[in-house]
Amino acid sequence: MCLAIPARVTALLPGDMARVDLAGVTKEISIGLVEGVAVDDYVIVHVGFALARIDPEEAERTLALFAEMDRLGRAEGTDGNEVLG
Repeated sequence: MCLAIPARVTALLPGDMARVDLAGVTKEISIGLVEGVAVDDYVIVHVGFALARIDPEEAERTLALFAEMDRLGRAEGTDGNEVLG
């Protein structure tokens, strides 16, 4: 199962690329599918591509849910993937 997750844009790079922060992990992604992306925007990322911009509050809620699923999975002695399918 693949997920699209929110990430904060930290830098715009040449060639429709951007650097994003994915929960503390820095990645370079393509922003060629989304117009008007700026530094500090949140985007939904799937397999290295930004699919859409997302409201910062919605991004924070989604990231908090992922963190809670991870916490619950660790408390149960699993890696959390059982929750995701």
